[in-house]
Amino acid sequence: MAEQRKRLRLGELLVQQGLLTPDQLNIVLAEQRVTAIPLGRLVVRLGFATENAIRDAMARTIGQESIDLGHVVADADALQRVPQDFARRNHVLPIAYSAPNKLLTIATTEIFNVVMMDQLRALLEPGVEIRTQIAAEAQLEEYIDRFYGYELSVDGILKEIETGEIDYDSLRAGGDEYTQPMVRLVNALLVDAVKRGASDIHFEPEFAFLRIRYRIDGVLETVRSLHKTFSPGITVRIKVVSDMNIAETRAPQDGRLSLTLSGRPVDFRVSTQPTIYGENIVLRVLDREKSIINLDRMDLPGETMEKLYRLLARPEGILIVTGPTGSGKTTTLYSLLAQVNDETVNIMTLEDPVEYPLNLMRQTSVNEVARMDFANGIRSIMRQDPDIILVGEVRDKETAEMAFRAAMTGHQVFTTLHTNSALGAFPRLLDIGIQPDIMAGNIIGIIAQRLVRALCAHCKEAYAPSPEERKLLGPAADAATHLYKPVGCKQCNNKGYKGRLPIMELLVMDTDLDELLARRGTARELREAALSKGFQTLADAGIRRIIDGITTIAEVSRTVDLTGRIV
Repeated sequence: MAEQRKRLRLGELLVQQGLLTPDQLNIVLAEQRVTAIPLGRLVVRLGFATENAIRDAMARTIGQESIDLGHVVADADALQRVPQDFARRNHVLPIAYSAPNKLLTIATTEIFNVVMMDQLRALLEPGVEIRTQIAAEAQLEEYIDRFYGYELSVDGILKEIETGEIDYDSLRAGGDEYTQPMVRLVNALLVDAVKRGASDIHFEPEFAFLRIRYRIDGVLETVRSLHKTFSPGITVRIKVVSDMNIAETRAPQDGRLSLTLSGRPVDFRVSTQPTIYGENIVLRVLDREKSIINLDRMDLPGETMEKLYRLLARPEGILIVTGPTGSGKTTTLYSLLAQVNDETVNIMTLEDPVEYPLNLMRQTSVNEVARMDFANGIRSIMRQDPDIILVGEVRDKETAEMAFRAAMTGHQVFTTLHTNSALGAFPRLLDIGIQPDIMAGNIIGIIAQRLVRALCAHCKEAYAPSPEERKLLGPAADAATHLYKPVGCKQCNNKGYKGRLPIMELLVMDTDLDELLARRGTARELREAALSKGFQTLADAGIRRIIDGITTIAEVSRTVDLTGRIV
C-alpha cells in the first residue's frame, strides 16, 4: 500500500509539473500493473518524458540538487572511500571528495533512505560530511559500472597504455569512451589540475617528450614528462571535446569544453599553437566557484573596502581596473558586480569571451564573425535599458568614447585597461584619444592591482629583518620587529606558499583631482594631490602585507618595484 502511494505521488508530481497529462499517467499506471516496472523508468520507455526531466522535477520538489552524470568525471579519491558492492547495492555513486572540508559528494536516487545513509557514514572515517545530489536511475546504474570498472589514477592509466597498443582511431569512435585509456588519461589530468588549484594547464611538445605544466598561484611547475608517443592521442582527445578541427594542425585554434569535476561544473578555454615539435595546447581553467569571490573574502584593508563600497554606491561614472595579464582584473570586476547584482538592476556585459556565466546578468561575447565589437556592442546595449554596463576591455578610441558616453548618460560603467598603475590610466586614455576634460567628472575611481602568493600558515617562520630589508620597508620598518619566510610542509606541497591574494592601490576621484586633470596637470602634480588625500601606492599596499606576515619581500618584489623606496 505504501509503495502504491509512493507511485501515485511521483505520477501526480509529474502531472503537476506538466511533464505528463492525466491520460498519460493512467496509461503508465495501467502498464505498471502488468509489467511491475518502476514508474519513472516506464515513463521514459513510453517516450512521455526524458529521464533528465523526471530527475529535475523530483529535485525541484524536494529542494535537492540534481546532476547529469553524462558530464561528470569521477574522482578517484571518492571512489576509494565507498566499496563497489555497497555502491551497486544501494544505488550510490561517489563523485567527489574534498579533503580540506572532509566533504563527500554522492549521486543517488535514494535521497530519503536513512538506513543507507547511516551505513555509508559507518564506512567513512569520523567527521566526513555527505552531500547528496539526485541522479537519474538508469544513468546511475550505467555510471557505477563505468567508474568502478576502470583505473582513474594517472599512474595506473599510463601503465595501462604503456603495456598495450594505443588505438588513436578509436578516440573518435562513438562507443563507450571510458574503455579508452587515452580518454581517461586526459580526464585524470584535468581532475588533478583542478584539485591542485591550477589556473592553466600546458601541454608542451619537445623533440623527444611531452611536458605537462600547471600554473599554480601564478607560477608554472612541471608535473609530468611523457614520451612523445603520447602527444598525438592527447592532442586529438582535447580537440575532439573542445569542438576543434582535428585535421588542422598548422593554424592556431580556440575552443571550449565543460566538465563536472570534483562535483562541480568547471569550464576550460582551450588554445592550440603550432610549434616545430607539434601543437602546443594551453587550457585556462574557468572555475566559477574559486574565481568569483565575495569582496569580504579578499582580506583587503578596512579603508580600501570602505572606498570600494563608496564607489559602488555612485549612480553613474566609470570605474577602471588596471594591471597586467594575470593580475586578477576579471575576478575583481566580477566580485564588484556580484555586490550589486540583484533583481532591481539590469547588468549587461560585453566580454571577449564570456568566462563565467552568472545569474541575472545579460552577458554577451564580442564576436568578430557576427561583426560585434566593443563599440557596436555598447551602442546596442544602450538601447536595452541597462543600469550597469561591464566592458571587458578598453582597447581603442571608439570603444573608449562609447564607454564615456554611457557614463555621461547616467550609467555605471565597469572596465579594464592595460596600465602599470592607477595614475598611469590617464596618459593611456589620452594616448587612445580621450580628452582630459571628458575624463574629469566621468572617471569615479581607478583600481590597480597585482596578485602575490600568500605564505603557508602552517609552516611560515619568523626572522629578524636585515638592514637592507629595513630600508625597503621604509618608515614602516619601526613597527616590524620580525618578518616571515617560507619553509615548506605537507600542507603546501613543500612550497612555503599556499593561495594568492590581491594587493591594490585605489584612486578615488574627487572635484580637486578632476579640476587638476581637466587643466592637464602633470603626473607629479596628480600624484602629490592623490597622496595628500590618503592615496596608497601598490608598494605601500605590498609592504603592509609583508609586515602583517601574510607574504614576503621577495614575493612582493616579483610583481611590484620596491627599489624606489631605497633612499
